[in-house]
Amino acid sequence: MSTKQTNSGNRGPKPFLKKGDTVIVIAGADKGKRGSVMEVFRDKQRVIVEDVNLVKKHRKPTQNDPGGIVEIPAPIHISNVMLADPKSGEPTRISRQNIDGRNVRISKKSGEIIK
Repeated sequence: MSTKQTNSGNRGPKPFLKKGDTVIVIAGADKGKRGSVMEVFRDKQRVIVEDVNLVKKHRKPTQNDPGGIVEIPAPIHISNVMLADPKSGEPTRISRQNIDGRNVRISKKSGEIIK
């Protein structure tokens, strides 16, 4: 009998995005759109961005909801989005630095700290 070993500690590379960040889509059908990150799936390297990659979902009616066809945002791969620079609003890469004992994200384009 074989047993499958799982490594629950390895969840993939650390993402450069957090919930609430403003991002710009750089590839795909929604190229050029910007929105805020609603959720990050670290193990699958995907993010859900507000009003980007909308898909139609058929919902059954319930007591509280009339049902019908609703549009919801679907996950998009993390490589297809770039963080928006807090100063200029343009797409930027980030670096990490230890400032005052805290690791902070810094914009490569303007040098601003990303909150």
